[in-house]
Amino acid sequence: MSTRRRGASAPHRILQAGDQALVVEFGDTIDADLNRLVQALDHRVAEAAIEGVIECVPTYRSLMIVYDPSRIAAAVLRRRIEKQVPKSAAAEAPARRWTLPVAYGGAHGLDLEDVARAHGLTTDEVIALHSGADYRVYMIGFSPGLAYLGGLPERLHTPRRTSPRLRVPASSVSIGGIQAAVFSVEIPSGWHLLGRTPERMFDLRRAQPFLLGAGDRVRFRPISPAEYDRLAALAERGEVVAECEAAA
Repeated sequence: MSTRRRGASAPHRILQAGDQALVVEFGDTIDADLNRLVQALDHRVAEAAIEGVIECVPTYRSLMIVYDPSRIAAAVLRRRIEKQVPKSAAAEAPARRWTLPVAYGGAHGLDLEDVARAHGLTTDEVIALHSGADYRVYMIGFSPGLAYLGGLPERLHTPRRTSPRLRVPASSVSIGGIQAAVFSVEIPSGWHLLGRTPERMFDLRRAQPFLLGAGDRVRFRPISPAEYDRLAALAERGEVVAECEAAA
């Protein structure tokens, strides 16, 4: 069963997902405004501290709210959630702003030259385009801490590789289709590898193992192989080498 609401709150529908979750959907496309609504609702539900809510899982255009049915009935939770749905994307919660150092090309970015050739660009132009953009973390998924990023310049939109690699190193900075990503752990992937950050995107030694969160903003800073090695040694010891501007 779903409900659709217009008027006071942004257009949305609420779906039952099994017997322990509700999903609030704001659309069916990859769109920054829809994602802002998701992040705003996530923030509002957290602040409301609704009894029985266990966790919220934001995605590109929806928020899954996991709850304990022994503590709150689905109908009651649905009414509580309706009150939290934002009126517009302008209600988005404050976001952290990260700058991730990246060593582009060479052994760290095996596909940089191929991507450049595919678009009739030099490798320096690809690096300038990629590192000059402002990215948004739409969601965390697929593997622990993997950040799916929107904001890839249109000139770098690139179909995925026809032959996926079985093993892609953690912290690889990649692009695929209209999206960008920073891989958190070693995984198979058909995305194009432009570089690698010395930062650990997933580290169980930290209180919050995931470095990035949904709604965060990201920029990339090109670094030399020598600086990569220096920062990687610091990250290996548990230091966070990315720069972060806290949410206002």
